[in-house]
Amino acid sequence: MGAITLEAVEKWFDDLQVIKGVDLQIEDGEFVVFVGPSGCGKSTLLRMIGGLEEISRGRLLIDGEDKTADPPSKRGLTMVFQSYALYPHMSVRDNMGFSLKTAGRPKAEITEKVDAAASVLKLEPYLDRRPKALSGGQRQRVAIGRSIVRDPTAFLFDEPLSNLDAALRVEMRYEIAKLHQSLGRTMIYVTHDQVEAMTLADRIVVLEFGVIAQVGTPRELYENPANLFVAEFIGSPKMNIMDAGTGLRLDDQRGAAKVGIRPEHLDIVDEGQGIFDATVDVLEYLGADTFLIVDGGHLGQVTVRTDGDTELKPGQRIGLNAANDRLHFFGSDGLAI
Repeated sequence: MGAITLEAVEKWFDDLQVIKGVDLQIEDGEFVVFVGPSGCGKSTLLRMIGGLEEISRGRLLIDGEDKTADPPSKRGLTMVFQSYALYPHMSVRDNMGFSLKTAGRPKAEITEKVDAAASVLKLEPYLDRRPKALSGGQRQRVAIGRSIVRDPTAFLFDEPLSNLDAALRVEMRYEIAKLHQSLGRTMIYVTHDQVEAMTLADRIVVLEFGVIAQVGTPRELYENPANLFVAEFIGSPKMNIMDAGTGLRLDDQRGAAKVGIRPEHLDIVDEGQGIFDATVDVLEYLGADTFLIVDGGHLGQVTVRTDGDTELKPGQRIGLNAANDRLHFFGSDGLAI
């Protein structure tokens, strides 16, 4: 079992409050991603769960038991960091089995668990190699394997892919998703990359300055952001946010201060036929898609996602339209209307 509960959790460093009263229920076997900009407190919150940072106020429960004051060794959790922290003089096999060896486990048990983890992670050909003979992705798999052999209640990942190049990040994202499917264990994953969050998570926790801005499935956050912060953070390219008012030809703006439209929900029409007009500034060709960066006048810079074979040119005037159910309205307090 790996249910984790945070009750009014706070973290203070002297007079500085970093985590400002977080309540969160993580179900057994769930893949939860903490996401947010640098400095929002996501890694601190993860380290508090793991026992590497003391909880200043509030409680941490694991499977209903209060673990707030327990050291890391008694929480049944394991952490995977962005630095692999492998012993360079040891083989892959010895690195993966080291924690079991120091715990005095029998050799036969260590061999069995290391072989099982190596099979899951496709590391069998590399068991006798040392870390310097491995690629970055292979080293990260060894670090994950070292956690698997401990048979933890839950896995805690702290930006584990940030040291890898773009191609390896995609590959390892797939590996971690498959690992969750095969093990069925609770996983909490910290990243600043919202694409990682969207592709991996059962639920995403969006953090803003030490508080939870919104919790939900990737689809819920994408389609129904609770506030401007979530609307702009989730999605790539990010949602277009425009001032409500005379620049938009809308019958009902719901008394909003801001109107949001995602780039793929804007349709290109003739000038004067949509909800606003714009001038094409830049075309970013990406193969199947082209992103148009357009000048909406008083509405500012707007991004439009369209087909890769568009024939539009810089300087061309266009109209842009969007269905009413694709518009997002936000009040002066930043909350969704």
